[in-house]
Amino acid sequence: MGEFIVDADVMARTRFGTSQLTESLAGLVILRSADVRPWHRDWHDAHVAAFRARLADDPVGEALLGHAFGASWTADFLTVPPTAPDLVLDEELAYLESLEDDRIRADLEFVAGALPTVLSAAGLAHTAAELLRWVWQHTIRHEWDRRSRVLRADVVSRTARLSSEGWSGALDGIAPGVRWLANGRLQVNAHPYPPRDIRGRDLLLIAAHSRGSWVSWRLPDTFAVVYPVTGVFASTPPPMPEPLARLLGRNRARIVARLGTPTSTSALAAGTGLPIGSVGGHLRVLLDAGLLERRRSGREVLYWRSAAGDSLMQAAAE
Repeated sequence: MGEFIVDADVMARTRFGTSQLTESLAGLVILRSADVRPWHRDWHDAHVAAFRARLADDPVGEALLGHAFGASWTADFLTVPPTAPDLVLDEELAYLESLEDDRIRADLEFVAGALPTVLSAAGLAHTAAELLRWVWQHTIRHEWDRRSRVLRADVVSRTARLSSEGWSGALDGIAPGVRWLANGRLQVNAHPYPPRDIRGRDLLLIAAHSRGSWVSWRLPDTFAVVYPVTGVFASTPPPMPEPLARLLGRNRARIVARLGTPTSTSALAAGTGLPIGSVGGHLRVLLDAGLLERRRSGREVLYWRSAAGDSLMQAAAE
């Protein structure tokens, strides 16, 4: 499924949005991964021990997850998109919980081949749903307000880019392998899958704190592309030392305090409540002072404290 074949009607109806289920699945993937991005590291390290303990008490759930993720494919039942953006988790999980065990096992066999005896247990949909609920309740729910501000900032930014640059601009840099090809073709990944004609269907573009992008569908009518919001960390920024505020000014000190790990301008604007133009101006001053470093990730630029910035932060705290 390297490409979607679309038409003007599909793209006119296409919506950006967020999904609590997608966010929970993205978190589950990060917790299972040995390759954790720098901006996810603090969150992963804070929760991975509890996640592993949860799996140790649930051998069916552990086996289910062990067979649900392949090199280029995730079991379909885990990735079903919502019928609309911005639903609450239980609304989204209702579809998963309605699936029969045979459907779950068929999806798992497609990904991983023959299944172990433990997955002959009944209630596999409930097992999967409870794992996702656990990730949401124990690792994401308490910070959802802040996460959703970051996600919505990205959605607003891309929607504005759509108005000024069209789909080519709105999708540029959204995720590796995702780009507008024109002539009714939307590349959705770099895998050599055959094109899928989704003319007459609905398409969602879902922002998430994920390791990468993926494609999902709720047949026959709804398709989705999940894309990562890069450079966003989930941990609460450290307290801002007053000496730092007096030296740099309160707004610049707030920005420096939040840049212990790489993050983007839009994420800083969402996290601080400052206008994105003001954030950009402060970042330029802090870069010129040698307190920050930066690198490009797609269309975004990620910023983090330099060694000098870390030293200043530590000195002010002491």
